[in-house]
Amino acid sequence: MEFVGRTDSLALLAAARERARAGHPQRVLVEGPAGIGKTALVRRFLRDDTHVLYGAGEEAESELAFGVLEQLLGRDGTGDGAGSGPRVGTGIGIGAGGRRWADAHAAGAALLEALDEAQGAGGAPDSDDRATRGPDTPNTSALDAPSTPAPDAPGTSAPDTPAFAPDAPDTPIALVLDDAQWADHLSLQALTFAVRRLRADRVLVLVVVRDAEDTRLAEGLRRLFTADDAVRVRLDGLGPAELAELGGGMGVRGLTAQAAARLHAHTAGNPLHVKALLEQEGAGLLEALGERDVTPPAPKSFTALVLAKLAACSPAADALVCATAVLGMHCTPADAWEVAGADLLDEERRAADVLTALEEAVHTGLLTEALGDPVIRFPHPLVHAAVYHQLGPSRRAALHLSAARTVRDQAHRLRHRALAAAGPDPELAAELASLGRKFAAEGAWANAAGQLTAAARLGPEPAVYEQYTLEAVECALLAGDVPDMGEVAQRIAQFTPGGWRSYLLGRLSLYDLDRAEALLTDAWHRCDPAAEPVLGARIAGQFAALHGSMSHGAEMAEWADLAIRLAPDDTATDMIRVLRLNGLAMSGRAPQTLAALAPLPDPALATPAQLEELLGRGTLREWTGDLTGAVRDLGGVFGACHGRAASFRVVAATALASAEYRAGRWDDAIVHTDLALSLAADTDQPHIALYCRMLAAQVHSVRGAFAKAQAHARVARVYAAGGHVNPALWAALAEAHLARAQGRPEDVLAALGPLLALAPRGDLEEPGTVPWADLLAEAWAALGDEKRAVQALAPYEVLATQRGHHGALLVAARARGTLEAARGDTVAAERAFRSGLKHAVHVEAPFDRALLHLAYGGFLRRAGRRTRAGEQLRTARDLLVRLDAPPDLGRCERELAACGLGPAGSASEREPRTRGAALLTPQELAVARLVASGLTNRQVARELVISVKTVEYHLGRIFPKLGVDSRTRLTAALAADGPGPEPGRPGPGRPGPGRAP
Repeated sequence: MEFVGRTDSLALLAAARERARAGHPQRVLVEGPAGIGKTALVRRFLRDDTHVLYGAGEEAESELAFGVLEQLLGRDGTGDGAGSGPRVGTGIGIGAGGRRWADAHAAGAALLEALDEAQGAGGAPDSDDRATRGPDTPNTSALDAPSTPAPDAPGTSAPDTPAFAPDAPDTPIALVLDDAQWADHLSLQALTFAVRRLRADRVLVLVVVRDAEDTRLAEGLRRLFTADDAVRVRLDGLGPAELAELGGGMGVRGLTAQAAARLHAHTAGNPLHVKALLEQEGAGLLEALGERDVTPPAPKSFTALVLAKLAACSPAADALVCATAVLGMHCTPADAWEVAGADLLDEERRAADVLTALEEAVHTGLLTEALGDPVIRFPHPLVHAAVYHQLGPSRRAALHLSAARTVRDQAHRLRHRALAAAGPDPELAAELASLGRKFAAEGAWANAAGQLTAAARLGPEPAVYEQYTLEAVECALLAGDVPDMGEVAQRIAQFTPGGWRSYLLGRLSLYDLDRAEALLTDAWHRCDPAAEPVLGARIAGQFAALHGSMSHGAEMAEWADLAIRLAPDDTATDMIRVLRLNGLAMSGRAPQTLAALAPLPDPALATPAQLEELLGRGTLREWTGDLTGAVRDLGGVFGACHGRAASFRVVAATALASAEYRAGRWDDAIVHTDLALSLAADTDQPHIALYCRMLAAQVHSVRGAFAKAQAHARVARVYAAGGHVNPALWAALAEAHLARAQGRPEDVLAALGPLLALAPRGDLEEPGTVPWADLLAEAWAALGDEKRAVQALAPYEVLATQRGHHGALLVAARARGTLEAARGDTVAAERAFRSGLKHAVHVEAPFDRALLHLAYGGFLRRAGRRTRAGEQLRTARDLLVRLDAPPDLGRCERELAACGLGPAGSASEREPRTRGAALLTPQELAVARLVASGLTNRQVARELVISVKTVEYHLGRIFPKLGVDSRTRLTAALAADGPGPEPGRPGPGRPGPGRAP
C-alpha cells in the first residue's frame, strides 16, 4: 500500500536532509499523538538513500539503563550489531544492560564514535588528505552493510523500507529515536551529549515523540530539539481526501467524499484509529458512515485487534509470539523458541519448528523480521504490550522462568526471575541486592539502582524494603538520574529513622548546609563505624564534602581521611582522596602533603584510587607554583578519566583549566572550561561547575570578552544567593576579575567586600589557592582608602611569608608597591616592587609577572624615571602580547606612550591576534596542538569529546589560516610561531611524559 499524504512534512524533512548532506548536522523533532503516523512518516522519508541508526523507546523498558542506546549501537555497544566491521541499520542487539558505560557521558562518546564510523570517518584518521578535507568535501568511505529501520505499526501505510545502496559518498546518516517519551533517561542524556557535539557531520537526528512537553523527556534534549535552529514537524490527522485514499489502499472501495468527511470528524483523521476501524469493520463501516442517524462504531481497543490475530494463530505461533513478548520488544528467534517450550505440549513442539511458527506470526502482522537482521521484533510497542498483558499470571510467570533459564546475562536472568515472583522472595531479593552492590562497587550506578529497586520490591519485610530502597536511591543519585530530589527526600523521610535514612537525607540536602549537617550528625550518632564501616565511610565522605563547601580545609581532610580508613573502596564518591589532599593544602600543609605522597604511576595505568591522587597532586602542584608539573598531572588525568563519573570529569577538566590559566595557556583553558560546563549541563548538575564558572569569567575578562565574562558571573551569582561560602566566593571572584579588567575599582570592592566576613569561617586566605586579597587591596588604594587596603593585604602577606610561597609573595609585593605609591612613600614602594622581582624569578605564572612589571613601570614613570620605566613596561608588554590580554595590554601601551616611548617591534609583533596560531579560535588551537603532538583525528576527537567529523572540519579551517597543507607542516608552524606549550608542557589532553596517547 502506498504512503498517503504528508507532502508538506516530507518537504521539511527533505530540506533538512540536504542541509545534513552539506555537512550541517540537523535536529528534527517529529511530534503528534499516538497513532497519528509519525513512524510511518519517518519510514517513508528514509526509504530512499539515507543510512539509518534506529532505536525506539518502550514503556515496559523505560527503566532499563541504556536500553535504547543498545538498540542504536548494537549488541556489543559499538554499532556492530551483526558481525565484524561497521554496520549501519537498525543497530539493535541484545546487550548487557549498559554495563559497559560508566554513565551517560561515556555512552554519548560511544555514540559519537559510531556516527563517525557510519560516516566513514575512521578510514584514515591520520592522513593528510582527510585532515584537509573541508565540511563540503565528499567522504568517499562506504558503509559496510546497509540495513533498514524497524517496521511500522500493524497496517501502516508505509511500505517496507528497502536496503540502502552504500555507494553514495555524501549520503547523510539518519539517527532515529522513536517513541522518545518511553526511552530510558540515561539513553536520552547520552543522545543529548552526542548531539551537542555534532558540528560538521553529515548527520540527521530525528526524535519522534507524542508531546514535546512530556515530562519524561530529558530537559536538555527538549531544549535542543525545540530550539529555533531545530526543525519541528507537527503531525495532525489526515484530511478527508487522504482518508479516502488510505481506505482504497486497504481494499475498502466506495468511501465517498461525504463518508470520508464523516470518518474524519469521527476519528479526527487519526490514521491508527481509521485503519483499525477499516480493518475491523470493512464494508460494514461504509454502511454506518452512510447513515446520518447511526453513530459509527468506535475503534475496538488495540489490544482486542492484536488478540484477535493472536487467537487465529496455531499453538506454535501463539507460543512464539508470547515468548517474544516476555523477552522484550526484540530477541533472537532461537531464544524465543527456547522460551516458548514452556508453553507447548511435547507433541506440539515436535510437530512444529521455529521458522514455520515465525512465518505465521509475520504473516499475521504480530512479528516482523528482515533479511540479514539477526533478531525478530514487534512492529509496534502497542502490539508487544497487548500480547504481554493478556498473559495470565500463571502463564506469564512460567514464561519468565523459562526466559531466566534461557538468557545468558546474569542481570537479565534475575530480572525474569523477579517478574515471575508471586510475592516476597527473600533469597531472590538478596541475590538482586548482591548484584546491585557489585555494580555499585564497579561504579555502574544506573544498573546498581535497577537491581536494588527490584530487590526492594521483593523484600519480605519493611526494614529490608527500606534498606534496599535507600541504596537504590543513592545509586540513582550518583548516576544523575534523580530528576526530583525534593520528591525523593519526602518519600525517604517517611522511612523508619536510622543511620542510612539520615545519611541519604543529608546527602540530598547539601545545598541546605545547616540541615545537611544536622542530618549527617544524626546519621553518625546512629552508626557504629566498627560494625558498619561502609555506612560510616559514606557519612564521613559527606561530612568531608560538607566542610569542603564551607572551605574548612582541616575538617575536610580529617573526615576524608576517616572515610578512607573505614572503607577505602566503598565511600560512594570518587573524589574522597581529592578532598583529603585539598583539605590538607587549604589548611597550610600543601608542600608537606606533596612530599608525603607515594610515587604514582602514569595516569593511563593508574587505578581509580591512584587517579584520584593524581588529580589531587596536580591541584597541589598548581597551588604550590609548580605549573609545569600541574599541567602534566592534570592533563594526564583528564585524558585517562573517560570512564569515570561525570562529576569526576568535570572536576578534572576544571582543575586542568585552572592550571592552564595560571600557566598562561589561556586558549587551552577556554577549551577545558567550556568542556567542563558542557559536561555538567548534560547531566543536569550545573552546581558542580561553579568554580569553573568563575574561571571562565576570569579568562574571558583578561581576554577582553566582557560580555562572556559577565554571563558566567551572572550564573555564579544566582547560586551565591543561597548564602553558602563557596558559591559566594566564586561569584565574588568572577565579578571582581571582570571589574579589574574593565578598570572599575569601585566594583571590585563591591564584589570582594563580603569575603572579609566569610574569611574567618574558612581557609580563604591560604596562599596559592584562590588569591583575592591583592585585588581588594589595590582597589582600596585606587580609591584612596589606604587604611582599608592595609587591613586587606597584611594578613595575606603574613601567611605568604610563613609559607615561603613565591607566587603569593609576588602578587602581595605588587599590591604593597601599589599601596605605598598611593600613600606617597616612594622608598617603600620601590622596596616592595624590587622584592616582587626577586620572587618573579621563581614564578612560572606569566600574567602575574606581567602585572608586576606593568605596576612597577607605571610607578617608575610617575616618579620621572622613564628609562627604567620603559624597561619594565616593555617586559610587561612582551608577556601581555604573548598572552593576548587586550585590556592590560592597552594600559601598558598607554604607559609607554606617556613615557614618550613608542612600542618596540614591528606592527605585526604589536598585534596579539594577527600571527599564526593567534589567528585560530581556542577550539581550533586545541585541535591543532593535539594534531601537532602526534594524535590521530580519532584520538583528538576522544580527547576533546567531539566527533571526528568536527576535528576534520576544524583542520579544514586551520590549514588555510596557517598556510600549510600537511600535518608535518602544521607541527612546524606551531613550533615556529609560538607561544605554544613550553618544553615539557602538554597541550589540552596531550600525553605527558610516559603517557600513552
